[in-house]
Amino acid sequence: MPVESLEDPRRTDPPYLDGERAALEAWLEYHRATLLLKVDGLTDDQRRARPVPTSLLSLHGLVRHMAEVERNWFARVLDGQDAPGGLYWTEAHPDGELELLDGAVWDDDLATWHHWCDVSREIAARHELDDTGRRRGEPVSLRWIHLHMIEEYARHNGHADLIRELVGGSVGE
Repeated sequence: MPVESLEDPRRTDPPYLDGERAALEAWLEYHRATLLLKVDGLTDDQRRARPVPTSLLSLHGLVRHMAEVERNWFARVLDGQDAPGGLYWTEAHPDGELELLDGAVWDDDLATWHHWCDVSREIAARHELDDTGRRRGEPVSLRWIHLHMIEEYARHNGHADLIRELVGGSVGE
């Protein structure tokens, strides 16, 4: 398989020496950009493909899922916004962001993900790392949210790399 270069001005390596907050923000941006690069240059059918028969995962679904995750952790948990329900899921379809792709419009869903990334950045900028929101009645710090988001993106970027290889014939760095 050819190795795709992920050299792109939208993604830069985080600095080796940085303060805690700057490092957390840089790694989160790195992983956001990695997901974006994984979906570049593919057709709608390739982005919607679920090449692993036992999984609902697709590249399109992963972008929708990460929009849900951004919204949940920053707007709902940290900022305390009352935002009931999901962007894509319902009680009848708890995995709707992954499952309900018929009629999904890529450009709209990508714009939604970008929107929630922007909102997340704005919310985080108003808080210190030790500021807390509430999840299931328990306090959770912005520091914890940043670490969780880095983990969430890193895990799903691994999925995206495998899916990209299966549908697009290339592997990432």
